[in-house]
Amino acid sequence: MLESRALGSLIESARAFDLSVPLFQGMPIHPNHPQYLFSLKRRHGDLVWPGGRRGERELTASGANELIVMTAHSGTHLDALGHVSCDGRCYGGRDAQAIQVGTRGLSELDIASVEPIVCRGVLLDVAGLENVESLPPGYAVTADHLEAAERRQNVKVRAGDAVLINTGWIAHFDDAPRYLGLETGTPGPDESAARWLVDRQVRVTGDDTVTYEVIRAGDRSMPVHPILLVEAGIHIIELMNLAAAAKAGVSECTFVCLPLRIVGGTASPVRPIALV
Repeated sequence: MLESRALGSLIESARAFDLSVPLFQGMPIHPNHPQYLFSLKRRHGDLVWPGGRRGERELTASGANELIVMTAHSGTHLDALGHVSCDGRCYGGRDAQAIQVGTRGLSELDIASVEPIVCRGVLLDVAGLENVESLPPGYAVTADHLEAAERRQNVKVRAGDAVLINTGWIAHFDDAPRYLGLETGTPGPDESAARWLVDRQVRVTGDDTVTYEVIRAGDRSMPVHPILLVEAGIHIIELMNLAAAAKAGVSECTFVCLPLRIVGGTASPVRPIALV
């Protein structure tokens, strides 16, 4: 365990990469989820109070605040294990109907039960491996791709790691219809890649697409979520921005991700960072 002084020195000298996307009205959100709504409800000047004195002058103060209506699956977010069920069962064989309490959310496997994530991170740049800015729609990232990226980057995924997969798809984020890929599909890990991550006993995995896993045009199947969330208990992060870290050649980092403690929640918006 590092002493606090040594840890502080290490953090001060590290470069931090923000791996999140901004939250704004009109941003890409999967149609399974409600859209993001933002309204400035109290504006500067609506409420004024004494703000103290500066010399002989009396100051006035004011404030602004907002109302945000959103799903916890907005922007960069971490899926709770209770987000997905398969044949009526969630992780650990829990009955999905039994752990959802009316409209109050999940009584087990909710996002509030997820501990802060601070661990070794590995960024596997599959777009770089294929020498493209972005993988094409419906492109399956396989276990072979992940192993090839390991070799190319001279890095090895270990148990307990956060594995981040750069498909380059974030390049289309400002074009919501294209980014969502509802007609064309989107790139991402397939079942073989998911099994590879399970075999490596990773703690969490994420990428830069709206669904994490590969979606092929005209195909609604999503087998990767059940493998990771239901069978293995591996959390998924979606809608990450890995472009800057990948461009800088980051392969290993200290990964920090702090989900909000939303009681009953199936996910949480997050702002993960990579410290290198």
